[in-house]
Amino acid sequence: MRSYLDFEKPVAELETKVEELRQLASQGDAVSIADELNKLEAKAAKALADLYATLTPAQKILVARHPERPHFSEYARQLLTDFTPLAGDRAFGEDEAIVAGFGRFKGQPICVMGQEKGSDTQSRMRHNWGMARPEGYRKAARLMELADRFGLPVVSLVDTAGAFPGIDAEERGQAEAIARSTDISLSLGVPNVAVIVGEGGSGGAIAIAACNKVLMLEHAVYTVASPEASASILWRDASKAQEAATSMKITAQDLLKFGIIDAIVAEPSGGAHRDPKAAIAAVGEAIRYELSSLSTLSREQIINLRADKFIAIGRKT
Repeated sequence: MRSYLDFEKPVAELETKVEELRQLASQGDAVSIADELNKLEAKAAKALADLYATLTPAQKILVARHPERPHFSEYARQLLTDFTPLAGDRAFGEDEAIVAGFGRFKGQPICVMGQEKGSDTQSRMRHNWGMARPEGYRKAARLMELADRFGLPVVSLVDTAGAFPGIDAEERGQAEAIARSTDISLSLGVPNVAVIVGEGGSGGAIAIAACNKVLMLEHAVYTVASPEASASILWRDASKAQEAATSMKITAQDLLKFGIIDAIVAEPSGGAHRDPKAAIAAVGEAIRYELSSLSTLSREQIINLRADKFIAIGRKT
C-alpha cells in the first residue's frame, strides 16, 4: 500500500478509484471499462503533477521526510560497484549514522559518504535516524583525507535533520568535529560533489556538503535549522513551523536563485518516493556530469574554485 501525505488526499482518492477499476477489469470485461479507466488514470496523473508543481515549503518538508524516499543504502546499491564501507574514527568508535567508504562509480574509483536514516524501526535506531555524533564526522574527515591522498573524487549524499544534539555528542566535541569535517571538505585538492537528497539540516549537513558543486533534488530542503526549531527560537511557538518554512527560503528553487546550490535534479512526478530507481538514476547522471566537468582541473584550481564559490555566497553582484 502506498503511503500518502495529508495534502495528497485528492490524489489518493483518484488513485484509489483507478485501482478499483483495474481490479474490476481483471475480473471481468476489460474492454467495457477501458476508456473510463484511461480517462481516470490521466486525471489522476494530471492532479498529481499539478499538485507537485505548486508545493509550499512546508509541504516540501513532508516530501523530503517521506519514509519511502530512497536513502543512502539504496543509492549505493544502484550507483556503485565494489562498494566497501569503512568504520570508525580511530579515536572513539563507529557511528552508523554516516556510512562512508570507497567504490566504483561508472567504473571510476571514488570515495562516497552520506547519512543513512534507515528503513524500519530497527535500522532507524541503529543509524540514529541519520543524526551523526562526533565520531561520524571524524570518520567522514578521515575518509576525505584518504581520498585526497590517493587522488579520488568525493561524493556526499546528504540526508539528515541535523547532527545529534545529545549530551554524549557534546561531551565528545560535536562542534569541533563538524568544523573540522567542513574545513577538510573545503580544502580538498580533489573534486567533491554533494547532493541534498532529502533533508539538509544545519551543520550536520554542511560538514560533508562544503563541495565544489552542491546539487539538490527537486523536493529536498536545505536549511540552517529545522522550521520547527526556528519557530521555537523566534516565536517560542513550534506551531508556527509553516510560517518559518516559508520565511527561511529552504527549497531548492529558492536556494538556486540565491546561489547557495548549483543545480536542481528533477524528481519523478509525485516525488522520489514514487519511483526511487528513476530518482537515483537522475542523481547518478547529475553526479557523472559534475565530476566530468571538474576532472580536467588542477588541485590548485579545484581548491580556488571551491573557495571562491563559498566566499561569493551572500554577496551582491
